[in-house]
Amino acid sequence: MTRAELIVSVADRTKLDRKSAEKAVAATFEVIKEALVNGDKVQVLGFGTFENRTRAPRKGRNPRTGEEIEIKSSNLPSFKAGKSLKEACNP
Repeated sequence: MTRAELIVSVADRTKLDRKSAEKAVAATFEVIKEALVNGDKVQVLGFGTFENRTRAPRKGRNPRTGEEIEIKSSNLPSFKAGKSLKEACNP
């Protein structure tokens, strides 16, 4: 499902016009993004949890030269599905 299809589906289910549904979907994604940027966790009961995970620093290799390089630690957004969502996907 694409973002446009999601907006149409939300508009149909909520009886909102597509412009309002688009604003609601965009606002939802923006709020989740801002929370993750601020280091917060977003937990939606019955759906799942969005949070940042820290990837530890590690050594890697430059594929051209074979030289060993240091890769810095980084934060990665992650999603963990909730129990209800898992059950719905595995009937």
